[in-house]
Amino acid sequence: MNHHIFPTYRVSIEPKRLKELQKNIWDEKPVPSIMEVDKRPYEIGISYRGDHIRKFRKKSFRIDLGTCSDYFEGREIHLNAEYRDPSIMRSKLSFDFFQTTGTFSPDCKHVLLELNGKSKGIYLQLESVDDLFLQKRKLPNGPIFYATNYHANFSLLNPKSEPKKSLLSGYRRKIGNDKDALDLEMLIYKINTIPRSDFGGEIIKYLDVKKYLLWLCGVICTQNYDGFIHNYSLYRNEETGLYEIIPWDYDATWGRDVHGGMMEHDYVPIEGYNTLTARLLDVKDFRDQYRLLLEEILETSFTAAALEPKITSLHTQLRPYLTLDPYMRNSIPKFDKEPEFILRFIADRNSYLRNHLKDL
Repeated sequence: MNHHIFPTYRVSIEPKRLKELQKNIWDEKPVPSIMEVDKRPYEIGISYRGDHIRKFRKKSFRIDLGTCSDYFEGREIHLNAEYRDPSIMRSKLSFDFFQTTGTFSPDCKHVLLELNGKSKGIYLQLESVDDLFLQKRKLPNGPIFYATNYHANFSLLNPKSEPKKSLLSGYRRKIGNDKDALDLEMLIYKINTIPRSDFGGEIIKYLDVKKYLLWLCGVICTQNYDGFIHNYSLYRNEETGLYEIIPWDYDATWGRDVHGGMMEHDYVPIEGYNTLTARLLDVKDFRDQYRLLLEEILETSFTAAALEPKITSLHTQLRPYLTLDPYMRNSIPKFDKEPEFILRFIADRNSYLRNHLKDL
């Protein structure tokens, strides 16, 4: 099998239904259509996905397969346009990197998308974080909440420092019931009200601290500025009763921001952001644990030497398909400079973080 050939997903939507889809980009209701992959048709529902990205020329999609499909290993997939990422590989690099550090993250791969016979270009197919995500990883069942906007900051206040209308503001329940929603409200309340002297001993009853700190290492290395207050999922492991955090949407990373502009390698401090992170790092044991975890990652998986083969290989695989992407074909020269840009970021970020380990 030639690994350089990405599968093509051919979606056909009735013209009338396509107009409906295009007319209201915020409509969550999937439009019935057919998707053909390897000459095999699947009946699907298609809708746009994402927050600010819905306004982009190249849209991202959610594909609802209805039932669990062996081919797609799920009942829904997400097709991300990666429109503002000139390398179209930052999300893929991020999720694969998280997996090397021991954090569960969605599986993903690049595919080609056609809509009613027109090429829409290269997309990143992302696994949905749901009950099937848990089963695939032999994880116990449990509720899952998506952090869909900046209100998911683990605080009692929204980003404008006003009291939240609801403690669940910023979250969308993916799996679970009303009791699970109350449980998440309780977590947020506890994060903000446990006295400082008791915090270390109490928070371990609600949160898998080690997993959170590992996730924090990943966000800090890839420098996902938004990743602290949205772009994650919360899962409560029913066996341990503890919350775990799963990364999501990582195109604004490796030295670029949400607009695709350059983000300096020292933009996000080693302590990161959000109320939960601040409270955890205020506990000496957790701070020490974080420093040791980060130190090891900076020596092993987050180095230019470790990541260069992966970056070069992805770049080589994607390169021939850029001409088929109507949104990318004019920026091939920029795409060709991205591997070097990303590798320079890794080297600079790594030394910046090493220099600041002593601050922890």
